[in-house]
Amino acid sequence: MTEKERKNGTPEERGKRPGASLCPEDDGRILSVTAGPEDDGALFGTVVKNRLRVSRSMLSRLKFSGGLLLNGRETHTDVPVRAGDRVEAVLRDTKPVWDRLRPSEGSVNVLYEDEDLLIVDKPAPLPSIASARQQGDSLEARVFHYFGERDTFVYRPVNRLDKGTSGAMVIAKNAVSQGNLQKTLHSDSFVRTYLAVTDGIPAEREGVIDLPIGKETPQGVRRAVLPDGQRAQTAYRVLETGGGRALVALRLYTGRTHQIRVHLKAIGCPVTGDYLYGREHPQLAGRFALHSDAVKLIHPLSGRKVEAFSPLPAGLRALLEEE
Repeated sequence: MTEKERKNGTPEERGKRPGASLCPEDDGRILSVTAGPEDDGALFGTVVKNRLRVSRSMLSRLKFSGGLLLNGRETHTDVPVRAGDRVEAVLRDTKPVWDRLRPSEGSVNVLYEDEDLLIVDKPAPLPSIASARQQGDSLEARVFHYFGERDTFVYRPVNRLDKGTSGAMVIAKNAVSQGNLQKTLHSDSFVRTYLAVTDGIPAEREGVIDLPIGKETPQGVRRAVLPDGQRAQTAYRVLETGGGRALVALRLYTGRTHQIRVHLKAIGCPVTGDYLYGREHPQLAGRFALHSDAVKLIHPLSGRKVEAFSPLPAGLRALLEEE
């Protein structure tokens, strides 16, 4: 038993005290709602799913971790609820941090933050996630430091950006938020838009590229338009042109790896500086001219609209002025 548990009691003991409330700083994010007349007589599990937006699989995990509380006491999913009862789900991260991850004190530019979400402006070239090959600076390592290097830190990116792509990226602070958001990816409830500077100008000013994408080789990282690939759709619109290049606005309707990069190459206008699908550019060391400029989503727990915007880096716009 830790010193904190000797002083305050274990999480289980605190949860069983009448009227007790678990502290978010100590034990995780608490989702709470007061049962209304419409909930009177309903089973606790049903209220948690319907009112707190908790999935069936997460409800099962909470049941076995002691994270379901009725009026401050640990309870079961089949207990009936009465109007006026306090219904709570305690989200505790128990998955240990990746054992090689080290915090990075690099800056985190926060575009939006609340108890459940963090939307950051990822710089390029910065990897979105740490790995066995990428043990240095990464967005994951920076967020680890930003969150205070908690022992139970779990990195929950909802969408990921390539190392060479900059801009808005969504990170969930708990499993419920992550799961609910991932269900809405590529729908009108989770819209991501991008800006790209391309080598060459698309023949049509706007359109939808609907071409299947798959791996070029089983072991390779490159993707290509292939007849037996997965369906991929990208809408685009040319905003500006200059210097033989175009500034293009894009929206993803599917989420294939390297989708924008492969689709723009397929129409003869690869992303400027794309070392994998086009040509490197001396002014874009380690990155290419692709930027996630906006995220518009429905909050996974409150249901309200959330928007975050990241301006196009000046160095990318300057590419249109090159001769």
